[in-house]
Amino acid sequence: MANFPFKLSFPSFLSPSRSQSKPSHHNPAPYSLLPKMQAQEIQLQPSQVQTAPQNDQKEPINQPTPSSLMDTSNLLPPSRQTCTVPKPISTTKSSSNKLKLIPLIFLIYFEVAGGPYGAEESIQAVGPLYAIIGFFIFPFLWGVPESLVTAELATALPGNGGFVVWADRAFGPFFGSLMGTWKYLSCVINIGAYPPMCADYISRAYPPAAAGPGRSVAISITVVLLCLLNYTGLSVVGWGAVVLAVVTLTPFFLITILAIRRIQPKRWLVQVETKDWRLFINTLFWNLNYWDSASTMAGEVEQPEKIFPKGLAIAVVICSVSYFLPLMACTGAIGSPPEAWVNGYFADVAEMVGGDWLKYWIQAGAVLSSIGLYEAQLSSGAFQLLGMADLGLLPSFFAVRAPKFDTPWVGILSSCIITLTISFLPFEDIVATANILYSLGMLLEFATFLWLRVKYSDLMRPYRVPMGIPGLIVMCLFPSVFLGYVIAVAHPRVFALSAVLTAAGITVHYLMRYCRSSGLLKFTDGGRVDQHQQLEQKSIIPGHEEEINGVV
Repeated sequence: MANFPFKLSFPSFLSPSRSQSKPSHHNPAPYSLLPKMQAQEIQLQPSQVQTAPQNDQKEPINQPTPSSLMDTSNLLPPSRQTCTVPKPISTTKSSSNKLKLIPLIFLIYFEVAGGPYGAEESIQAVGPLYAIIGFFIFPFLWGVPESLVTAELATALPGNGGFVVWADRAFGPFFGSLMGTWKYLSCVINIGAYPPMCADYISRAYPPAAAGPGRSVAISITVVLLCLLNYTGLSVVGWGAVVLAVVTLTPFFLITILAIRRIQPKRWLVQVETKDWRLFINTLFWNLNYWDSASTMAGEVEQPEKIFPKGLAIAVVICSVSYFLPLMACTGAIGSPPEAWVNGYFADVAEMVGGDWLKYWIQAGAVLSSIGLYEAQLSSGAFQLLGMADLGLLPSFFAVRAPKFDTPWVGILSSCIITLTISFLPFEDIVATANILYSLGMLLEFATFLWLRVKYSDLMRPYRVPMGIPGLIVMCLFPSVFLGYVIAVAHPRVFALSAVLTAAGITVHYLMRYCRSSGLLKFTDGGRVDQHQQLEQKSIIPGHEEEINGVV
């Protein structure tokens, strides 16, 4: 299964933007993409720069001219005058640490799915037929729109921080910080569920790990070991994801092959007495979200303008196939009633169709899948904090990298401490709260995508979704309605917890503003241009373009 997706062609999804009609004369700065009207850069020489003359005949420098950057004077907030990626505080020193296509594909895969583990409850909720249809259609109705948004914005603004950079450039630092709060907390809350899952499997071989101090020790050791693995570098994590994907998907491929000859289509039509649509929707959402998480590591990807669209397209196909085929084969081959399909039931099905060896492989694969999910999402959260430091939303020390491995060790350590705390909370509250915060962040992300397309229509987009504004609104409509439903059906306790976490995030934002203004902590300017500072900047002699914020 891991071989055939790479031969597929996605002509509309992977087509380059028409805005690349003018090639640059030299390699542009790696963390800045320019509007179409400035596709040809110039090298500034001292002789080309002169102080703006002080006579009334000249226009003020902050007034748009044909040779200046596109007019953004009416874009709120007024301090945002550019739509570029902020200059990074630190960068990867070795190209060997850059992500290539194949590791990126499987990092995205583990950000989103990690295999059909946990999909069993969808059968219990609505029966086999609806579960099969749901896992076949949902990756395209939900995953494709989110992937298209990610492909366009991650290639237009390919810096670390991803969706935080997009919201910051669209609506300002407050909404950038709010996006960071929602997405980061949903990430660390989500991965907080995986160490307990590993502890559950450890307890089968070592019963004291099932409860009490033994369980606490098992969870703590799991978190520490996984964090140390993440510290060794993004490239190691990426290629590790490839290995884990092969090991965890192979038993499901074998189950599918062994079960096909036993399929009886009438078994797909078995109904449940009362359909639990709420559980069904939550199961789909839990298994197939976080398509945009890899965007926070865009600055670590080799040639993101080419690799990101391909990686997302292939990951969508792999995720859909990895759920649809095993569900279809197993429910058609086994005459078990829907209520028997609890979490972990795939292992029982493996024993029925293949024997004990396949059952044990599935059980081991569940642990390895949890490790892959944890590692991929931990990397995403750590690089998000690094990107927020590049933006000036967090102190600069969050961008400090490990000397040998180039990993953002402060972000990794912070995420692990939060994860370890969350791992001891009830599992149901963990999942529900992560879903609410993620839904709020995605609604803001869709709004950001549409706003940037309207206000920065000339921004160079190496990949551009081939639709106009009406088509994009329709594309974002179904996911937005679905997100609204996820929020609406949440338990009041989950609402209250989400509100408290949101308020805490807003408090941190204003606390960071105070620390910046008082000089208590060191921050960057995040690539922002203040209007008063622009009046003092220098202009280029006639015939050349202005330099704003170091970006031509």
